[in-house]
Amino acid sequence: MALDKNGIAKRIAQEVNDGYYVNLGIGIPTLVANYVRDDISVEFQSENGVLGMGPFPFEGEEDPDIINAGKQTITTLPGASFFDSAMSFSMIRGKHVHLTILGAMEVAENGDIANWKIPGKMVKGMGGAMDLVASAENIIVAMMHTNKRGESKLLERCSLPITGVGCVKKVVTNLAVLDITSDGFVLRERAPGVSVEEIVNATAGKLHVPDTVPEMNI
Repeated sequence: MALDKNGIAKRIAQEVNDGYYVNLGIGIPTLVANYVRDDISVEFQSENGVLGMGPFPFEGEEDPDIINAGKQTITTLPGASFFDSAMSFSMIRGKHVHLTILGAMEVAENGDIANWKIPGKMVKGMGGAMDLVASAENIIVAMMHTNKRGESKLLERCSLPITGVGCVKKVVTNLAVLDITSDGFVLRERAPGVSVEEIVNATAGKLHVPDTVPEMNI
């Protein structure tokens, strides 16, 4: 059975290590903070100027003045700090973030990512993704494997405007976990109940399938 958005976030949370500073992009990535293990210390950073984000608040406990980059209300952990965008992007551009987790519209087999604009649709701007993909050493993408029409979002080449070139290391979708290597996508894990054949059929880019592909442990 394919994962939902929370399932994707839960699997990505396993990639977060003790002591990491992690930037969470808009969309599915914001859910990752809900699933990080309690026995590790992680600092979540939001580009609008927050360091030390916690899980989403329970209903009725929201503070409208404490939000993430996607304008969602959040909680903060003891020791959290707030600062302006200049300081936030100094952290990002200065490579002080260990892991960046982003959503995407498309990812190419060479690690290109398109996640900021669909031609013909109005957008407010490119946001901070350009800085994140240019500066981060480790980028994981959280996304659905196909679009609403059932077309693959894991492509040979991105068709939408590019956000960053050759920067994505790993993709976690509702169907699979895939590494990106110099020779294309490599299938590492399957979502529970999802077959290798389903993943192959849903992937338009070059996909290497090992002899054994275990199910995700979530």
